[in-house]
Amino acid sequence: MAHSHESNTKRIWQVFGLLSIITIVEVAFGIVKPAFLHDSHLFQMNLLNWLFIILTIVKAYYIMWAFMHLEGEKASLRWSIVAPLVFLIIYLVFILLIEGNYIFDVFRDSHYKWIF
Repeated sequence: MAHSHESNTKRIWQVFGLLSIITIVEVAFGIVKPAFLHDSHLFQMNLLNWLFIILTIVKAYYIMWAFMHLEGEKASLRWSIVAPLVFLIIYLVFILLIEGNYIFDVFRDSHYKWIF
């Protein structure tokens, strides 16, 4: 019984370590804002923002993988849970980017003034 407790404790620290490293990388990039990522664009958004989106999706997937105990399940069950969530997250990011770009263009090119 003690062996199971040790392995669970070790697993929790591994998950904590990996999620902490990803978060530290995100915070460091947010503070430093390297010019090669901030000034390069892909699909009208800089690479730094794409990096944040990708790292956030990786963290969300790993949280599901570790804390929902998906690592021990069959692949079909894992994909039935993960695929819709990944699709919806990507769809949400797409809609937010399209709508945000539209609102930015409206305020930039029209007679409406920025009030916020």
